Amino acid sequence: MTATIIDGKTVAEAIRNEVKAEVAQLRAKGLVPGLATVIVGKRPDSVSYVTSKRQTCQELGIESIGQELPETISQEELLAVVRQLGEDPKVHGILVQLPLPKHINEEVILNAVPIDKDVDGFHPVNVGKLGMKGRQPLFAPCTPSGVVELLDRVGAQISGSRAWCWGAATSWACRRRCCSWAAMRL
Repeated sequence: MTATIIDGKTVAEAIRNEVKAEVAQLRAKGLVPGLATVIVGKRPDSVSYVTSKRQTCQELGIESIGQELPETISQEELLAVVRQLGEDPKVHGILVQLPLPKHINEEVILNAVPIDKDVDGFHPVNVGKLGMKGRQPLFAPCTPSGVVELLDRVGAQISGSRAWCWGAATSWACRRRCCSWAAMRL
């Protein structure tokens, strides 16, 4: 088997240009896509990730709605923020950055994100559909989706291939869900 080097930067640039054009078309019709990012605390890795998402939104013409909350926020206060974003018609997607502080139940917070705004694919219905053959979640986990998109765009033969998930996900369950979704596509 011969290894092939994939130019991910070129593919990513093409995807960004396509998305930017789609966003421009939506804006021309009066619809401004909005992504809310919720970060609790100041973990450097989380801040870096969320900052990157916000910068990408700005580059693409997507409205970025940032919620930077103190690590001491109560679960009830965070739940209120997530519910408010869920009801906001200007917000089309919500990303709650994980991990959350230990005093906050992540499941409670993630379940409060409306399924149609759950861009991480963590809503129980999305997770359930992800694990069922023949069902498509409304949102699939972004990392395996991105890998499959990259392989599709470079014309890689992935049908019948074996996949190996490698990297740090927020939890074993998340890695399992992501790998299962990618494997179902192969």
